[in-house]
Amino acid sequence: MGAAIEYQKLMTEIVFINLPGPAEPTPGMSGGELLHGFLAELYQGASPEVKNYVMLLCSKWNVHYRESRG
Repeated sequence: MGAAIEYQKLMTEIVFINLPGPAEPTPGMSGGELLHGFLAELYQGASPEVKNYVMLLCSKWNVHYRESRG
């Protein structure tokens, strides 16, 4: 007889995008730095529709933006 309750342990990672990101790509940037700049620029875009869509995708993929304090 099978168990009454089945469960699966999910391993999740949280990705933090620190704002502000790099303004422009430079020679020698790593892939992570390029992605960081790309995602930061998407978040800071002027269009509210784009920002809402980005936030929807981020919530699905466990990506969080965090403003630098300073």
